[in-house]
Amino acid sequence: MGSLLHIREITEEMELQILHPFAAKSATSKGRARPEEPCPVRTAFQRDRDRIIHSKSFRRLKHKTQVFLSPEGDHYRTRLTHTLEVAQIARTIARALRLNEDLTEAIALGHDLGHTPFGHAGEAVLQEIHPGGFSHPQQSLRVVDLLEKGGEGLNLTFEVRDGILKHSKGMGAILPEGEDTPLTLEGQVVRISDGIAYVNHDLDDALRAGIITMDDVPKELIGFLGDTHAKRINSMVLDAIGASLEEELRRITLSPGMLEAITEMRSFLHERVYLNPLVYNEFVKAFKVVRELYFYYMEHPCELPPAPAEDVATQVCDFIAGMTDRYALHLYHRIFIPHPWGKC
Repeated sequence: MGSLLHIREITEEMELQILHPFAAKSATSKGRARPEEPCPVRTAFQRDRDRIIHSKSFRRLKHKTQVFLSPEGDHYRTRLTHTLEVAQIARTIARALRLNEDLTEAIALGHDLGHTPFGHAGEAVLQEIHPGGFSHPQQSLRVVDLLEKGGEGLNLTFEVRDGILKHSKGMGAILPEGEDTPLTLEGQVVRISDGIAYVNHDLDDALRAGIITMDDVPKELIGFLGDTHAKRINSMVLDAIGASLEEELRRITLSPGMLEAITEMRSFLHERVYLNPLVYNEFVKAFKVVRELYFYYMEHPCELPPAPAEDVATQVCDFIAGMTDRYALHLYHRIFIPHPWGKC
């Protein structure tokens, strides 16, 4: 075992020699809330990545909606495939900029662990009805800090936790601003990569579903970004790398033209896809499922599983936020749908 200790130390030394001076280094991490003996082989950020991948919350992402609820086609994105696409884009940018890929990947893989069933429809309901509101980045942090491993949490490093908490912009500014700015460049890479991933794959899924056609997409956007899924991602990734280098890595950014294009694409998707009656009508059904489950368990707290939460409302919120789409539908059917009585 003694000889293995050199493996992690060699990796940490390589980071100091190879990575950009502004990159986060494993050896100088701000550490964990509960100190632990270091792994003889893996750096702190590699260890965090592995803990996230092996968590129950990560496995549940495969059955959580991205945009299209319970899609029957095999090629629509789920919350898991979205997460993997974010991780791939983020690692490409991080590698090009000589940032810490292990930290970048850990943040990307953990950024949506707290997302609700039925995508943003579920989040909107909990935001409305839960005391204090609801935010999936904050819930993702709660998952890794407390809810995983039966209330022990994953005890991740400060840098990964910061990136998870500050990864999302919603319909606000795409580039981080003020207190929303991740403290590491790696966290900023994930935040931009999240936006790059979802505007491209949501467009791709909407085209596949027939919600829109390429003729509906503003021609100036196609001309600027590219006429295929691969070209559009490539344009955005190269722009993020180039613009950040021009800023001498003081921050991770986009050129003004690309920022405007991504903002316009996001607005187009919001108007023509997310609010399209074919999509939104399914969201309305999801609102009903989440709302009724929430108030049912508020009235029947004895039916909740054991949880570390200190009050019933938080227990209910944690329980529902952790559900997959199909588990939420199963519970809704069991609780609210009449069952046939007896046999012929």
